[in-house]
Amino acid sequence: MNQTNLDLACDRLSQVVDQAQFERLRWSRNEGPMLAQLVAFAHAALEDREEFELAEERSASDIKRFVLKVHGMRVVAIAISLDSGHAVLTADEIDRSPYKLSQGGPISADFAHVDASWMAASLQQLFGRVTT
Repeated sequence: MNQTNLDLACDRLSQVVDQAQFERLRWSRNEGPMLAQLVAFAHAALEDREEFELAEERSASDIKRFVLKVHGMRVVAIAISLDSGHAVLTADEIDRSPYKLSQGGPISADFAHVDASWMAASLQQLFGRVTT
């Protein structure tokens, strides 16, 4: 039995013994590092712009939520997540913020095609939706 087959057998047995615990561990092993990479790409895209800040708020293990601050002003909420192997970015309005968002759905791509350039282009698209 090679390592791949052993991994599959271990996953099957772990799932039989405790489905919830297996899913948490599987997520930490697989999607968790992918989500961390997406967040790193987002921070890197803005690192040369000191007036921009992604302040983490209300994140969970499977979704990272940020408030985009520009010049210290809370502008919009940005969420970064994974869905069936796809990176997903969304933007939402923030209560008590004077800034609004024009229509537009989530931006997504297969994680295999996501890199720093994709993240920069996606953030550019989201920022373009912000209006007053």
